Amino acid sequence: MTVAEVQGLSPEASRPATGSPGAPTLLVVDDEPGIVDSLQKIFEREHLRVLTATSGADALEIVRREPVSVLITDLMMAGMSGIDLLKASRTLSPETETVLMTAYGTVENAVEAMKLGAYDFVTKPLKRAHLLRVVGKALEKRSLVQENRSLRAQLAAQKKRTLIGQSLPWRRTMDIVMQAAPSVATVLLLGESGTGKELLARAIHDYSPRVRGPFVPVNCAALPESILEAELFGYEKGAFTGAVQRHDGRFLQADGGTLFLDEIGEIPTHVQVKLLRVLQEGEIERLGGRTVKVDLRLVAATNQDLRAAVREGRFREDLYYRLNVIDVPIPPLRDRREDVPLLAEHFLQIYVERNGRHLSGFSRAAADALGRYDWPGNVRELENTVERAVVLSRGTAIELEDLSPEVRTGGSAAGDGKSLTFAVGTPLEEIERRVIHATLAHTGGDKRVCAQLLGIATRTIYRRLEEQRAGETDDL
Repeated sequence: MTVAEVQGLSPEASRPATGSPGAPTLLVVDDEPGIVDSLQKIFEREHLRVLTATSGADALEIVRREPVSVLITDLMMAGMSGIDLLKASRTLSPETETVLMTAYGTVENAVEAMKLGAYDFVTKPLKRAHLLRVVGKALEKRSLVQENRSLRAQLAAQKKRTLIGQSLPWRRTMDIVMQAAPSVATVLLLGESGTGKELLARAIHDYSPRVRGPFVPVNCAALPESILEAELFGYEKGAFTGAVQRHDGRFLQADGGTLFLDEIGEIPTHVQVKLLRVLQEGEIERLGGRTVKVDLRLVAATNQDLRAAVREGRFREDLYYRLNVIDVPIPPLRDRREDVPLLAEHFLQIYVERNGRHLSGFSRAAADALGRYDWPGNVRELENTVERAVVLSRGTAIELEDLSPEVRTGGSAAGDGKSLTFAVGTPLEEIERRVIHATLAHTGGDKRVCAQLLGIATRTIYRRLEEQRAGETDDL
């Protein structure tokens, strides 16, 4: 190919590549130096940055050290062919688009090259306008691919980012979390039910060196005491009736990653002893006797006062200090009211999309009610409230009447069945019984939500109901 074949061009004095700052980079490759110079001038007139090479080997060296947006290469070259350069450059820089220059007799080869990943080809003699159009489309495709990737990354980050808040108490909590995350220290999350302890535990994992490892959450209160030890530590075949094969517990499942033990205050004393050994020795003992080394980071959480539990003998003091290397107090939602509108809007978008609704937001009255309410169930209760309102709303926005009665009235209405009074001297057992039954009635019998509102473990609700039923049977 000669310079004359590049129609519309007149030879000009050679000059160094210019191109606008930040402009896409083209790499022109041809074993005819005159063609390379001519194409360089074409693209520089379009304010593109142009690099050049007269062999495939030289081009490959440029791709190794420079980010190239579009590679424009002759198909038939001495030494490394355009096909070979295409294959090698895609290995080094998969995002680089390739445009091949070919004579009419090698069009079939060019089509084959497109199957290997080339964007397009242009035939000789080259037409300036056509060449610029093809390269422009190649640049556009690369830009769209990069934008797509960036948007997907942002979307994934948004889906992951549920730790929303701007209030000072929340920022203080997040400061501790972000400082603790890169360390190897054990973290103890302290907060009421529904404040987001598991989300914070996941954030600690995500920003730690163990992010590529597993994150294994365990709600200690949700597992019956009879199987809690086996689920945590695993068991050998034949360790007990029904153990027909070896079972790896949650500790081994979290090996190389993070184990999150929620409601740690609910674990029985004999399990506390085994947990202490894990923290001290870095090993677990399966039921049945086999000891196994584990490498994990432990994050624990509780809504109880563990110091009081230690004083009362319900929680081991040595385990408490092993767990409480870094304690993270999590503020209840009533102490971060300025975050309520942000969280409410976040949940609104989630449930509008999930339910196929079209709602513009919250009315002023509804927003004011959300801001006044004390949220005893914290963020989880706010989420449930917004979901309910989205489902029941009949207008174009969430109105005050779409909210639950206790949120509408600020939770302080008397005589509506939402408050209880007790005479001085009422036994605590009776107060507890009435509070549990009233809250269960309020939640429609949902024991999990009842436990969240009362700030106790779900297992405690079941246990108290069992005790009350047993007492009623004894009375008969």
